[in-house]
Amino acid sequence: MNRICLVEDEEKVAAFISKGLQEHDYDVTHALDGFAAIDLLSGHAFDLIILDLMLPDINGIDLCRRIRRDNKQLPILMLTALDRVDDKVNGLQAGADDYLVKPFHFNELLARISALLRRSRQETPQEEGLLTFSDLKLNTFTKTAERAGTEITLTTKEYHLLELFLRNPNKTLSRDYIAEKVWDIQFDTGTNFIDVYVNYLRKKIEKGAQSKLIHTVIGMGYILKEK
Repeated sequence: MNRICLVEDEEKVAAFISKGLQEHDYDVTHALDGFAAIDLLSGHAFDLIILDLMLPDINGIDLCRRIRRDNKQLPILMLTALDRVDDKVNGLQAGADDYLVKPFHFNELLARISALLRRSRQETPQEEGLLTFSDLKLNTFTKTAERAGTEITLTTKEYHLLELFLRNPNKTLSRDYIAEKVWDIQFDTGTNFIDVYVNYLRKKIEKGAQSKLIHTVIGMGYILKEK
């Protein structure tokens, strides 16, 4: 299921969009303003952002630039009531991938989202099959991992956990999100199985290495980053 972050300050509009997208099997998380969006993006991974241009706190253009600075590949669909050519150009120059003027037909929104998601997946086989971070590599075709040229033997869950981290570098991943994506379950706060598996993986990728890559963010989850 594709995860969408909807940044929209008009609650009725947000409710309409969220309900419609959920009926089409999208997982939608709503941010009421720019600061809420920044918090969401720092702790969760999304497949696409729907960003309203007119926000009460942060200018949508500035927020778009900030998102694009931190994530080069994340598709951004900008929504706005402004339909002047200059407004569209400004949005696209800020990093938006597409631009939809309000009011719009919901089917057009669905088509734009589908096209952006399809485009984001159209990478070359080599790029799509090889995930890298620092000296850590994961080949999603051969299901093999290595660090600094040394092969790492992983269990199935460790493989999927490492793939999740590598697809979301420099982002704090909550235990809820890890449980949902790797185990397809809701996280039970009374258990520590996420911590156990992260520690298993951490030991394997840090064996013989000079630096740590998976770090604990106290009270929030884990992050793949260089020290």
